[in-house]
Amino acid sequence: MAAFSKYVTGKNSSIAGGILLVLYLLKRRRGTQKRNGKKGGSEVVQNEKDGKKDRAAVDKVFFGRIFQILRIMVPQFFSMETGYLALIAAMLVARTYCDVWMIQNGTMIESAIIGRSPKEFKTYLFSFIKFMPAIALVNNFLKLGLFELKLRFRERLTKNLYDQYLQGFTYYKMGNLDNRIANPDQLLTQDVEKFCNSVVDLYSNLSKPLLDICLYIYKLTTAIGAQGPTVMMTYLLVSGMFLTRMRRPMGKMTVTEQRYEGEYRFVNSRLITNSEEIAFYNGNEREKLTIHSTFKKLVDHLHQFIFFRFSMGFVDSMIAKYLATVVGYLVVSRPFLTPGHSRHLTSTHSELLEDYYQSGRMLLRLSQALGRIVLAGREMTRLSGFTSRITELMKVLKDLNSGKYVRTMVSQNEKDSDASQKLVLVPGSGNVINRDNIIKFDHTPLATPNGDVLIKDLSFEVSSGTNVLVCGPNGCGKSSLFRVLGELWPLFGGSLTKPERGKLFYVPQRPYMTLGSLRDQVIYPDTYEDQQRKGISDQVLKEYLDNVQLGHILDREGSWDCVQDWMDVLSGGEKQRMAMARLFYHKPQFAILDECTSAVSVDVEDFIYSHCRTVGITLFTVSHRKSLWKHHEFYLHMDGRGNYEFKPITEETVEFGS
Repeated sequence: MAAFSKYVTGKNSSIAGGILLVLYLLKRRRGTQKRNGKKGGSEVVQNEKDGKKDRAAVDKVFFGRIFQILRIMVPQFFSMETGYLALIAAMLVARTYCDVWMIQNGTMIESAIIGRSPKEFKTYLFSFIKFMPAIALVNNFLKLGLFELKLRFRERLTKNLYDQYLQGFTYYKMGNLDNRIANPDQLLTQDVEKFCNSVVDLYSNLSKPLLDICLYIYKLTTAIGAQGPTVMMTYLLVSGMFLTRMRRPMGKMTVTEQRYEGEYRFVNSRLITNSEEIAFYNGNEREKLTIHSTFKKLVDHLHQFIFFRFSMGFVDSMIAKYLATVVGYLVVSRPFLTPGHSRHLTSTHSELLEDYYQSGRMLLRLSQALGRIVLAGREMTRLSGFTSRITELMKVLKDLNSGKYVRTMVSQNEKDSDASQKLVLVPGSGNVINRDNIIKFDHTPLATPNGDVLIKDLSFEVSSGTNVLVCGPNGCGKSSLFRVLGELWPLFGGSLTKPERGKLFYVPQRPYMTLGSLRDQVIYPDTYEDQQRKGISDQVLKEYLDNVQLGHILDREGSWDCVQDWMDVLSGGEKQRMAMARLFYHKPQFAILDECTSAVSVDVEDFIYSHCRTVGITLFTVSHRKSLWKHHEFYLHMDGRGNYEFKPITEETVEFGS
């Protein structure tokens, strides 16, 4: 009756698990049909794009990707990473032998207890006590190796990615020119850590069971023959293929989860970054809707993922654990339940018991090892999701560092009705020539990264000592001109002659204050060693602050090495003047001043412009203040409709500008 009850309970559990799996598949299919029916064709296109991008499966592509990343994390054979891999392998071997010894010694202790032999009991018990420190040392050396390897893998991979991310203007291009990756911070921090943890755990979770399988097969073959281990291995192959097929959606779901996590972090960071503007607009309710919408998308996906893992966990437990145990019982019982088996014709009851315990426990460990191998496929599928994300980041970084970017381009066919007026835009097709003391645009289209043409043919020349005032309505291309000058945006044709990047300096309306000391604010992006190499003393730095009327800050703080949150400590006008002191420190050939004195008084502004001329800094200025016209020789006016004027400033021009 009890056996029948257990049979019914097990059968009901199997039926329940099957019903849950079917319900999950139906729910997923219905949700897909509902989304496709609601949003129409555009959603289909987006899903196809995401499906191609989120490809994550344990296949040949996955192994190619993982080996590519492993070459970064283990750069050479003789390295600390290789040493820790060897340490982990050695500790896994030692731990397996410890397990075998503990099975044998534990069986002897139990046999002595059942046989009522105090002498043997004490002998084997003291043997166990004697080996306890060695076993504990092996376990903790294994943990040490795993934790250190995870950290070293993360260090190697993070440094490699940041070397590419912070090479040139790649960090700018990823967020402003290329639209393939929307959340690089998520990839560079959380995804890298999860990938490194996952790959090290997989190494441990695969190598230990494989070693256990080899050792226990050898031991069991000598004990119960080769047929038992063969049955277990056959079961491993069949169940492994079945479960791998069932887990196929997990890789793509992991990729989607990480993308939604990144989007959720992104909308929260936007709220923090733009909190003042949102507060002025009373936009808290609107932002709450945006955050709730993004969070709901993440939560819905996580609910779906949890339900899938629940269903797969049920199937995994049935196949990889309980059925494997059943197969193990069938195999280990054969020599004992088969009448006339040669192994136990003359064995005593005590010998039978001892043999059964040893064979049974070894077979149980073998079945557990087989189960861990089967379940390791789940971790490998999850790892394929992280691998896909990291590989995508590496590909984008490589493309950007080689001058390639992917972005949705504006169609010019709708803008240009006359075929002869069409302008074919090829990013990077222009020619940049580095030459000192001159800036020259020669038949250069001024266009945004998505191909929106602001000026079709821009041509003008400026030599050192000739200041230029850039004016025009919002959106006419003033900032675009400076981004092209700074090589942040690509050239779409023509040629641009300019000094090298280090001889151009940009001063924005809202200057950047770095983390660090007061000295760092003046010499940024130089370091103290760079200042010493240039031979600029602290007294000269003090003169730069005095020139912009900021000497009182040094007197107030008392030291150049005082560290503050300078974004909060300095007012808007003080930040702008600090940026001008930074300009005097670097003394570039050309400087771009983008409304950078809007919060500075007219007399200080007048001194700053006069001092720039004295030290030989040629200026490109964007400003609406009429008091600045007298400091410039030419003006560049853009009307916002594709036309521009580049003319000398005369008295009539000043009156007209006024």
